[in-house]
Amino acid sequence: MFKLITQMVDMRSFSSLWFWLAVAVYWSLSSHWVLGVPQDMIHRARRLGGEAVHDLETIVRINSQRILFYAREAHVALIAISAFILTVLLLLGFAYDIEFAQALLFFFVPAVIQALLAIRSSRLIEAGEGRGEALFRRLFRHRITTQMLGMVAIFVTGLYGMYHNLTTLLPG
Repeated sequence: MFKLITQMVDMRSFSSLWFWLAVAVYWSLSSHWVLGVPQDMIHRARRLGGEAVHDLETIVRINSQRILFYAREAHVALIAISAFILTVLLLLGFAYDIEFAQALLFFFVPAVIQALLAIRSSRLIEAGEGRGEALFRRLFRHRITTQMLGMVAIFVTGLYGMYHNLTTLLPG
């Protein structure tokens, strides 16, 4: 029983089912929730028009303003905290060879890039792409960019994870 529990809470990330499950769930949810709006709401607004489009525009405006508020008001603190965390993970992961820190780094670097993309899309929505067909195009582009980023992140993480497992777990 103790062996089963220690295997479930194993800190070897790249060979852990839990790590890959977390990565898959994160990117799946990120692709489904475009700027905090579920994908089905976007499709429904495009299909039905009218009140559904108004609701979509309102929710996107609120979420974009929320994202931009944090980006404008706390940008120095967010950059400092992000830089600190990424630097600590980089040092722990590659200077001290801690696999868990390496895995977190491969998880958080694309997440930071995704946050920057959300800020960019929010600025474009605020600048005039927040209504009608322009909004649909912006949300579609943001979703495709997020999906591409997720695919690249999973691919690079998978390559490094295989390399790490082959070089550390195999004898010789």
